[in-house]
Amino acid sequence: MDIVIVGCGKVGFSLAEQLVLEEHNITIVDQSEAILRRTGDQLDVMTVRGNGVSVATLREAGVDSADLLVAATSSDEVNMVCCLTAKSLGVGYTIARIRNPEYTSSLADLRRNLKIDMVINPENTTAVEIFRLLRFPAAANIETFCRGRVELMGVRLQEGDFLVGKPIHTLSPQVKKLSLLFCAADRDGKVFIPNGSYVPQANDKLYLVGRPDGMDQFFHLLGRYAPKVKQVFLVGGGKISMYLAKLLSSSGIRFKIVERSEERCRLISERFPSAMVICGDGTDSEVLDSENFSKADAFVALTDRDEDNLIISLYAMQKGLPKVVTKCNRQNYAGIVRSLGLDSVISPKFITASHILHRVRGMENSQGSVMNSLHRIADGSAEAMEFTVGPTTHHLGTPLKDLRLKPEVLLAVIVRGGEIIIPEGSTCLQEEDSVIIIARGGGILDLNDIYDDDSGFVVPSGGTGA
Repeated sequence: MDIVIVGCGKVGFSLAEQLVLEEHNITIVDQSEAILRRTGDQLDVMTVRGNGVSVATLREAGVDSADLLVAATSSDEVNMVCCLTAKSLGVGYTIARIRNPEYTSSLADLRRNLKIDMVINPENTTAVEIFRLLRFPAAANIETFCRGRVELMGVRLQEGDFLVGKPIHTLSPQVKKLSLLFCAADRDGKVFIPNGSYVPQANDKLYLVGRPDGMDQFFHLLGRYAPKVKQVFLVGGGKISMYLAKLLSSSGIRFKIVERSEERCRLISERFPSAMVICGDGTDSEVLDSENFSKADAFVALTDRDEDNLIISLYAMQKGLPKVVTKCNRQNYAGIVRSLGLDSVISPKFITASHILHRVRGMENSQGSVMNSLHRIADGSAEAMEFTVGPTTHHLGTPLKDLRLKPEVLLAVIVRGGEIIIPEGSTCLQEEDSVIIIARGGGILDLNDIYDDDSGFVVPSGGTGA
């Protein structure tokens, strides 16, 4: 596809990086010559210097023949006008990044009047991800499928966990009867799809997919089930904190926010009268200790500096807080800190790029199986996708044991009506099933892409399930 990205900040660059890997033709528009030069050196993209609202600039970028335009500048208003201008020039589809909470109530009108096909709000999406983690603190990360009926969670194994040192196929019947599947494992940065002979080790990050009640029971058995979060300590009062505060307030969860800007503190206090707002430096350990932050059930670091977030999060871990969530856009930093035990690291640019990538794949595969959701796990090394089985899907009614799937691809869960099915060799796909696929790497655009008639197929069996 021919794709134009206007604005090459964190989100724009991350999106371009992923789309280039999927062999799309990318043109980036930005007003900074230095940014364009650096981007051109790192990625195989075309670059155009200019204002994304300018008709001349957009024409030079090839918008009139492009399939998609993504407006991801730092200005919501520029992004809106950019989409309107691009539509008038003939672009096929437009996506605008709109972050200001004041526009939330009028998004429907904005989309209709400005001809925006999709709106992405990185801060709100990130807040929803964090809120999900706070509702289930035992998990390092959580993704949902089929409107919440299926969940995918990651957990870091520890010395003494009953899984450690034993092949999965030897697990007790009590564990095997749970409605879940061990679908991926990350060991020292190497991600693979486990089979029944996989022997979990301490520090492995294990990904599980299945019914929410099965997840609850598994974490109870693991001895890792944490009580519900009742009080949250937030550092940083930016847009993500505002969206998160709204979610916490609506759920009756108490929270404190530390923010160094007096004007921002006043705004937060006006919006959330029941919240305790402290004007101070949340990166100062003395400020944190004076506010008894270690008494909270969860700690969330949301300043605008990755380095500060990581340092204070490690300090919170040292103080024994049961749940620590950190915002970090730099993947190299996140990997280092995860090795120290900080697993719940959230990247707004990563989340945003995943949402847009999902839309791009859907546009590419408009005639095939419908991709309902796409989640990148294990720092992007693997993907979890939900498809709806349609009339064009191959091998309907054929037992899985008689099929061959591509290597490193797992058919993890089938949702049929109200039934959640962990597939076995005798399981068959039927039209209108919702199917969750786990694949190492990428490239799965259609459900038919999982089949490989030229290589062997390892059927997901009870050995990988629980």
